[in-house]
Amino acid sequence: MTTEIPLHQRRRKPDPEELDGIPWLKLLQPDEYERAVAELVAGNALPGDYVCRIGKPVTYWFGVVEGLLKMSSDNAQGQTMTFTGVPPGGWFGEGTALKREDYRYNIQALRKSVVAGLPVDTFHWLLDHSIGFNRFVMNQLNERLGQFIAAREIDRLNNPDVRVARSLAALFNPVLYPGVGQILRITQQELAYLVGLSRQRVNEALASLEAQGTIRVEYGGLRILDLPALRSTGISKSK
Repeated sequence: MTTEIPLHQRRRKPDPEELDGIPWLKLLQPDEYERAVAELVAGNALPGDYVCRIGKPVTYWFGVVEGLLKMSSDNAQGQTMTFTGVPPGGWFGEGTALKREDYRYNIQALRKSVVAGLPVDTFHWLLDHSIGFNRFVMNQLNERLGQFIAAREIDRLNNPDVRVARSLAALFNPVLYPGVGQILRITQQELAYLVGLSRQRVNEALASLEAQGTIRVEYGGLRILDLPALRSTGISKSK
């Protein structure tokens, strides 16, 4: 259920611990940092809250400080297609912010999350003034391209175990999601939403991956033991 008060009306200033969870702040010069921190806002999103919606004009560049979001779109038949999840440390929508265009996707909270937002005008000011910020955004765009190419490949996969493995590997991208580390706090139901499979089938796939030694299922999350193997699951080794 979503709250009756929209997320943007619940915005507030981020606290020091939340600021520490924003990776690109560490790349700024003192005057750039001061400007960014003065403009940053945060909000506590509840499950089902929309951070941004298709057709709405861009106002902020968003990031996840804590929690888990999903990026999705609806097709002409009214079916929802999930592109990816956004775990802690992930910032998204830089392409939309660069072009100042309307959103072409929905971003929705899967669980209680803390979301930070940088006003789009401040985003452009940092692009004009900060080399460190430019490098961060360039790396984001490069990794994002690879992510969506991989997502298209995942959509074509008929093997559920491989779909789960590749989708998990995408959530452990250290460039896009530096706040994840080796443990991803995610439930099997949340993973099922992101992968587009039943919870039971996801559970079977996780058991198979655990037996292979690529992951370990822990209380409240998943630990990655072999990320390269997870990324290459299902890839033929024949020449």
